[in-house]
Amino acid sequence: MGKDTKSGTKKTSSSTPYRDALRVEPGSDLTAIDTRGTPIFDGGKTKGKEALADLAKPVSDLQERLFAEATTGSRRSILLVIQGMDTAGKGGVMRHVVGNVDPQGVAITAFKAPTDEELQHSFLWRIRKALPQPGQIGVFDRSHYEDVLVARVHELVPRTQLSRRYTQINTFEEDVAGSGTTIIKVMLHISKDEQKERLAERLERPDKHWKFSPGDIDERAHWDEYQEAYRIAIDRCSTGIAPWYVVPADRKWYARLAVMNLLKEHLEGLDLHWPAAHFDVGEQQERLRRS
Repeated sequence: MGKDTKSGTKKTSSSTPYRDALRVEPGSDLTAIDTRGTPIFDGGKTKGKEALADLAKPVSDLQERLFAEATTGSRRSILLVIQGMDTAGKGGVMRHVVGNVDPQGVAITAFKAPTDEELQHSFLWRIRKALPQPGQIGVFDRSHYEDVLVARVHELVPRTQLSRRYTQINTFEEDVAGSGTTIIKVMLHISKDEQKERLAERLERPDKHWKFSPGDIDERAHWDEYQEAYRIAIDRCSTGIAPWYVVPADRKWYARLAVMNLLKEHLEGLDLHWPAAHFDVGEQQERLRRS
């Protein structure tokens, strides 16, 4: 696929898969990606919401097939990693994308600051414990990347240790993919101005105060450092088996639509089938008729 030589952004059309349009390679310039852009999608907010609603049934069907396959021994699963700055829309993705599939086949883990117990182990210890089981869609609200994002910005570990973590992450993700898990890593790319507006709304609305933390404003002072930390993480950890997808997130409706399409495309790529019956269907129908 060609690139715009001035901006470094990919040229796309409505027939381009989201996974191709939103995938970023090492060396990509995050500042060249329009946070208000809507790659692939030509409509506005109303059509975007309609398109998201239309995807609910086919994605739910694909997820059920994934879950059903596991009952016959399949080891396949999906791991959807959602990263982004505060207010980038991670919660909205959980509600409007992940919320559209059967909860029995989904495992969501929201990673907060490590507990004392977790700090006694490798930074990947708690991540391994949360990996999806066969047939599941596992969703990480933040992830192991916090340990190379926050840790870099706030200098929580020596740089030599930080450098080793990128290699450890790549090895870990290679192992996870090798065990049958498809990894989808998404950065919700929000602008500093849009974040300011969303934080202001949280302060203005009593029903949003619970979502606000004074620390959110403190972190804004490190905006540029976080953008650099994301750039380095993508440079070091966007691989063939676990690429990074950068989703413009200033328009919440688009970010949700894009993530839903990424999930759908990856599920379709698994070529899922309903398990064949292990019994004579006609015989059981006759037995049921007589019962």
